[in-house]
Amino acid sequence: MSPSSDPERPLKVLWLARLEHRINAWREMWARRAGRTPTVAAFPGYGGADWVRVLGRVVIPPRARERGAGEYAGVRGWRSFASVPIGFARVTITVDGATHEVVADRGGVIDTEIPATLTPGWQSLRMSVEGGNPVETRVFIVGRDTRFGVISDVDDTVMVTALPRPFLAAWNSFVINEHARQPVPGMSVLLERLVREHPGAPIVYLSTGAWNIAPTLARFLRRHLFPAGAMLLTDWGPTHDRWFRSGKIHKSENLERLANEFPDVKWLLIGDDGQHDDAIYTDFTSAHPDHVAGVAIRQLSPAEAVLAGGRTVVNNHAAAEVPWVTDGDGAGLLDKLQDLGLVEAPKH
Repeated sequence: MSPSSDPERPLKVLWLARLEHRINAWREMWARRAGRTPTVAAFPGYGGADWVRVLGRVVIPPRARERGAGEYAGVRGWRSFASVPIGFARVTITVDGATHEVVADRGGVIDTEIPATLTPGWQSLRMSVEGGNPVETRVFIVGRDTRFGVISDVDDTVMVTALPRPFLAAWNSFVINEHARQPVPGMSVLLERLVREHPGAPIVYLSTGAWNIAPTLARFLRRHLFPAGAMLLTDWGPTHDRWFRSGKIHKSENLERLANEFPDVKWLLIGDDGQHDDAIYTDFTSAHPDHVAGVAIRQLSPAEAVLAGGRTVVNNHAAAEVPWVTDGDGAGLLDKLQDLGLVEAPKH
C-alpha cells in the first residue's frame, strides 16, 4: 500500500505535529523557569499602497545570545535552531501611527497583513511581545507606478550550499560558520544592476530554507553586498497532513500571492537547476505570462551538481511567451539578460 493510500497516514502525521508542539511547550516552560524571556526576531517584509506584510518569529533565544533580538541567532547555524519557538504568542505591531495585536502560529511565526499607508521605499515598524523592548524592522513599500520586480531563490542561486543532499544541508544549516559560506560569483552584481536600473523595484528572496536561518541569511547578504530585500522562508516542522512542509508548495503559493498583490508588476524570476525552480517557474509563467518579465536559471557546476545529487532537467523554453536564459554564474546571466534587453548594456 502506498503512503498516499494509507488512511492512517494523516493521523500519524497529525500526531507528530502535536508531539512537536508538546516538546516546544516543555522547552518553553523550562526556559521561563530559568528566567529567560521571549523576543521577536523580525524579518524584512514588503507592502503596497495601503497594506504591509509583516514577518517575524517569537522565540526564547539561547542564553548566550540574549543581548538583543538582532543577535539571537549565533554565527553557527545550530544556535538559531536552539532557540525555543513560542507558539500562539500575542505580538504588538506599531506601524503608521497605529498599534495592532496579532497572534503567531504554532511555530511562533508571524506572517500577517495589516493596513498601513506608507510612502514607497524602505519604511520602519516596531514589534514587541509580552511588554518587552520593541524590535524595529523594515518593510519595502512598492509604489503604485512600479512595473518591475525581482524574485530570487537563495540556495545555490545566491549562496553556494549544495542543499538538496541531506547531509550537506544539515552541515550548512547547523554546523558551518556563516563566514565560510560562499556567494555564487557575479550574482550580487547582477541583482544590484537590476535594482539600480529599476528604481523602486522590489526584490524578494524566496527560499525553502527555515525561518531559523533568516538572521544568518540577512548577514550573509549584507556582507556580500547583495541588495536588501524581503525574505520569504518557511517552517520545517510537520503539518496536519505531511511529515515536512513542501518547499515546492511554499514557493508556488508565494509566487501566486505576489502576482495577486501586485497585478501590474512583471517579475524577473531567478533560480538554479539543482532543485525544482525550472518546473515551478514553468508552471507560474504558463499560468501568468503577463506577470513575468523573464526567467534566469543558474546552472550548477559539475562538482556542485554531484554534491547536490544531480541537476534537474531544464526544459526547452524557446517557444515560451517570456524569455529564458541559463548560465553558470551571475556574469553570464547578466550578459544574456543584456542581449535580451532586460538589462541595459554598458555604454562605451
